[in-house]
Formats: sequence, structure tokens, C-alpha cells
Amino acid sequence: MKSETESKQTPTIHNAARQGEIAKTVLMPGDPLRARFIAENYLENVRLVSEIRGMYAYTGWYQEREVSVMASGMGAGSMGIYSYELFRYYDVDSIIRVGSAGGLSPYLKLKDLVIGLASSTDTGYAAQYRLPGALAPCADFELAKVAYDYGVQHGMNVHVGMLFSGEAFYYEESILQIWADMGALAVEMESAALYMNAARLGKKALAICTISDLVFSGEKCSVKERQTSFDDMITMALHTIT
Repeated sequence: MKSETESKQTPTIHNAARQGEIAKTVLMPGDPLRARFIAENYLENVRLVSEIRGMYAYTGWYQEREVSVMASGMGAGSMGIYSYELFRYYDVDSIIRVGSAGGLSPYLKLKDLVIGLASSTDTGYAAQYRLPGALAPCADFELAKVAYDYGVQHGMNVHVGMLFSGEAFYYEESILQIWADMGALAVEMESAALYMNAARLGKKALAICTISDLVFSGEKCSVKERQTSFDDMITMALHTIT
């Protein structure tokens, strides 16, 4: 059992970082290997601050700005845990999800970027709030605008709109077609929980996703590309740090 002093230094059982070892802005890929790749290839003076359950967390510097990178794992449950703890117990101000998504819109191509302005979901994550209606979780507008402007200025193929943040990984194509018909640009699994935690705790959140596969055509990036070659998304997120 942790002593009171140790508990204050490492406030949760899922994160070995001590108070002050996590920056105010955190980039959150789902994949721990992508977190390591970002830390090793984009940050300076980087240090590993947690590796509990293989969820690597690093803190370093990017162009004189301190930033942390931590994996979220897959799905609303995992993202819900890690983002809540970062916001609530490590006093993080902003979390920027950098992840892959499946393209639903016919206008998307592989490696295009989607900024999730809103996140629709079929998960039950919002049930905990006992709201008298349906919640429409949104990104922080300031973060979204800075990201979009950076993408346009640097000639990136960037799109802004609604994400569908699903409970499942494998869906019948007909279900995803319904979401596409409602205007969802892409499907992923984490943005809704992230946006809800940010809203509840008065924090900032944004999901920037690289299109790793096109749902209706079957085109997809390789596993290696998904881990290491999403440079536009990562540089956009790093330049969105406020």
C-alpha cells in the first residue's frame, strides 16, 4: 500500500508520473508505440515518466514548449480513464488526441487529416452524467482553429467536421453508411469520451485523426505506416499547443 506521501507524488494507480512530471498539454495517441515514436523523434530532452501497463508516457520539449505524450489505449473506457486522470489529478489543461480513423466520407483519401469538431457516439459514456437529453460533445474551438489554420498554411489535406466515436471496432457496413449519411467524416473510438471528460472538468480537448483506411473501398495503410508515418498530424498537434 502507498504511503500518503507517495500517493500525493503519484496520484493514480494507472500512472507512475509524479506531480509536476506531466506538462499542461498532452498529446494522446492510442498506440503506446506511437507515443514512443513521437517522443523519440519530435521532442528534445525527453524522459519516460510512466510505463504502467505498457501505456508509455513521456515529457519533453518542442520548440521551447513543454509537452507530454501518453498513450490512451483503445476505446472509450481506456481513454476515459487516462484522460480523466490527466485532467483531474495532474492538472493538465489540454489533451490533443492524435490517432487513426476510418474514412467514411467519399471526399477523403488515405492520410488525409480530420479535425473532429464534434463527436457522435453509440457508447453509454454519457449515462454517468444523468442528463435529461442527448449530449453532443464538442472539441475546443480555439484548439480546432489553430490546428486548421496551421494545416491550411502548410498545404495539408485537412477536413473539419463530425466524428463517429464507436463502441465497437467491427461494424456492419450498413451501420457505418447511416453515420456517413448523417455527415460523419470518419469513425474512431476515443474522441467522445475525451470530449465529455473535458466538458465535465472545464478543460480543452481536440481530436486530430489521420485516415488510415477507407471503410467502403477497403484501402488501408500498413501497420508500420500507422505507427510511424503520420507526420502531418503530429506536427499539426505540436503546433496547436497553446
